Amino acid sequence: MDGPREEETDVKSTDPVGTGPPGRNDVMNEGGGAAVRRPQLDGPTWSAQSRLARSSGRAGWERRLRRVTRESMVRALQPTHRLRMLPGFLIVGAQRCGTTSLFYVLSRHPAVFTPIGNRKELHFFDDEYDRGLGWYQSQFPIRARARITARDTHVEPAAFEGSPNYMFHPQVPARIHRHLPGVRLLVLVRDPVERAYSQHAHQVGRGMETEPFERALELEDARIDGEAGRLAADPAHESRAYWLYAYRTRGHYADQLEHLERVFGREQIHVIDSGDFFADPGPDYDRVLEFLSLPHLGQPAFTPRNVRPRAPMPESVRLALEEHFRPHDERLAAWLGRVPSWRR
Repeated sequence: MDGPREEETDVKSTDPVGTGPPGRNDVMNEGGGAAVRRPQLDGPTWSAQSRLARSSGRAGWERRLRRVTRESMVRALQPTHRLRMLPGFLIVGAQRCGTTSLFYVLSRHPAVFTPIGNRKELHFFDDEYDRGLGWYQSQFPIRARARITARDTHVEPAAFEGSPNYMFHPQVPARIHRHLPGVRLLVLVRDPVERAYSQHAHQVGRGMETEPFERALELEDARIDGEAGRLAADPAHESRAYWLYAYRTRGHYADQLEHLERVFGREQIHVIDSGDFFADPGPDYDRVLEFLSLPHLGQPAFTPRNVRPRAPMPESVRLALEEHFRPHDERLAAWLGRVPSWRR
């Protein structure tokens, strides 16, 4: 397993720490698993005072126990995989750009279904590909039950997951296309300077980085040298360093979007600017629903997820990073047909 299994996102806010809104109801119970809990959609609209969700902070042994329990459940359900859904869309990145927040807000739509247990990241197409499509499919709801649950929406229900390494792994786009050629892809992009700093704080907080930010940037090229090529050439190659320490490289969004476009075409990719999304979620939420051909049934309350506090970035480091990313941001602007929020 190459990198952290749970994506955390980071947004700047002075709001107090809190939890997401309640208002959940049981809609289905998978054989051998716990009931899938789904929130009601007809609750409050976007909150003007969004609160930050508490980090779970599970101990290592507890995470291992949960993983063993989950794997036992997946093995028990695998004989039923042909009865189950496959994703109609995926959140494929970028890491530390708000993928968790988007996952939870989309999971509130009554025609949208997440993996059993509301697990966001399955990592099938990067870390677990050798387990086979049956392993992957067994973790989604049963199609017939999803259709019953979503019947009042008058659309075909859609399943999804969100693994933010998908757009960064050289082999993943082709793997996704091989099994899900018509899938739609959601991509979030964020100021790459802030994204890099957020990723570093995340790695330090989880004990995966010991170097200060400026030193980690100096070490990046040496740490990941040649790893992208080895990952592209060898399906069995694993690179913990490539997932953990590519602070600048992950912010080269145009490279990754162009790769996705070569495999899927532009019409299957929708890009969300996280700066705009967190400032005013409603319009971006509406555009995502339109892209996914889902009915608009109200706007659920939006709660930013998984915030990690961090000290201010040294100004000299910020300026150097802004200059580094300038040509990459210009390419991104050309690809999007608009200037990203952090360059306006």
